[in-house]
Amino acid sequence: MRVTRFEDENGQVLYGQDLGGGRADVLDGTPLSAFPALPRPTGRVVTIARRLSPVDPPNLFGIGLNYRAHAAETGAAVPERPVVFMKPTSSVQHPGGPVVVPGCEFDGPETDQEAELAVVIGKAARNVSAADALDHVLGYTGANDVSARWWQKKGSGGQFIRGKGFDTFCPLGPVLVTPARAGEAENDGTIADPQRLRIVGKVDGQTLQDGSTSDMIFTVAQLIAHLSRDTTLLPGTVILTGTPAGVGVARDPQVWLRPGGTAHVEIEGIGVLSNPVVAAEP
Repeated sequence: MRVTRFEDENGQVLYGQDLGGGRADVLDGTPLSAFPALPRPTGRVVTIARRLSPVDPPNLFGIGLNYRAHAAETGAAVPERPVVFMKPTSSVQHPGGPVVVPGCEFDGPETDQEAELAVVIGKAARNVSAADALDHVLGYTGANDVSARWWQKKGSGGQFIRGKGFDTFCPLGPVLVTPARAGEAENDGTIADPQRLRIVGKVDGQTLQDGSTSDMIFTVAQLIAHLSRDTTLLPGTVILTGTPAGVGVARDPQVWLRPGGTAHVEIEGIGVLSNPVVAAEP
């Protein structure tokens, strides 16, 4: 199912089955409350006035250097274990909402984007095996791991969180796509295999990233198993699974997100997550 979280024309926040054309069939519950079952469409079709991030996550985990080609373009060795960081929940942005270039950037504008597949946890996961990990997945969505490179690499003492954690630095959406269940035929309403999805990242219409989740070093299942070691992944937790090669910082000349431009993430089976780029208010 393609689930959208949105505001209707009265400003009410609803969940619905996305019907395309800016319409949704309102669901009789929320995806998290029903998990592992799915809420049912009620037949009440309404207009989507504003899309919201598919979930309001309690925690956001990020994974660095999780694509072989991306590790190669940065000159880094393939990691032996997942490179884990966290993003504040205040960094979440809705589809179509602005990505704000921080006013405190140093050494010029170095705001970059990273197109990523995001995984949403459906039930509490602690010490789960890779074999059982996907049973804990509520669904998949698109993410943009926006990164202020000066802060990531120079301004924060070697820690990622400052450069990754500014307000609006984690657009999510446009919809949540549920996993295909056993016995179901693969179709465009579910995702059967998260390890064979095309990911495209564009800046101002220019394609910078065009990769596949098949290039991941650590699979979605392996990441969930690793992150859940002695750590409870709460329902609604979002895991950003890494980015393919082509990021702006690794290009010559480098390509940055600039006010007036657009950040664009497109994932096969999920859709397009697009956000305008604006400058911080003085």
